[in-house]
Amino acid sequence: MNTCRGSLKLEVKHIKKTFEDTPVIEDVSLRLHENEFVSLLGLSGSGKSTVFNIISGLVMPDAGEVVIDGRNYTGKTGRVSYMHQKDLLMPWKKIIDNVAIPFILKGQGKKQARAEVQDYFKVFGLEGFEDRYPFQLSGGMRQRAALMRTYMFSRDIMLLDEPFGGLDAITRSRMHCWLLEVLENLKTSILFITHDIEEAVFLSDRIYVLSKRPARVKEEVVIDLPKPRERKIVTSEDFNKIKRHILSLLDEKEEENGCI
Repeated sequence: MNTCRGSLKLEVKHIKKTFEDTPVIEDVSLRLHENEFVSLLGLSGSGKSTVFNIISGLVMPDAGEVVIDGRNYTGKTGRVSYMHQKDLLMPWKKIIDNVAIPFILKGQGKKQARAEVQDYFKVFGLEGFEDRYPFQLSGGMRQRAALMRTYMFSRDIMLLDEPFGGLDAITRSRMHCWLLEVLENLKTSILFITHDIEEAVFLSDRIYVLSKRPARVKEEVVIDLPKPRERKIVTSEDFNKIKRHILSLLDEKEEENGCI
């Protein structure tokens, strides 16, 4: 098992949340280390996005803390970057101006903001597309642009909420391989939401498996598979052993209905 980890970047301590009379999060704690890829895996409606909203400071927990680099950031926005499933690119802006938005929001001029992002177009596989508009890009390329903009907002911690969920299966598989390749050139820590077991296992160093709502952590699963990973690993016995184990964790009385 690979136990080498960087310094602790993010720690969520026993958060709880109820909306009106509906308990959404019962007790969730997790850790994210430097340059680590960690997934939050659970069934639809299990509270994963609420956990992200609390980490990003958009929602206050009823109990618990969010600690980043040793400081309490509970209820404070602007510290981490957050990408949703939809790319949310502004259709009237060129790609270079879309990805430069974080610097514009920080008070930089347009020329300076463009200069800040220019060198990253090659890293994100978008070199030559700086002056295109979103409608001129494929779905996968739009997601690359959205990921690039997310990275520009906060380069050390990125929250990705099912960013590939709207893509077709082939493009999604290619994006997985592309993302792992890009991360080799970036110094960033990623917390990733998905309900796709194969996606989580392929991308992650560790996975927190959540129960159904109200959410609690059922198990932390360490993905002890070699990196860099090639797509063919998804057919290996080790890979599928992990998938079967996670599937058993998610199987909460759904057998009464014959499937999950």
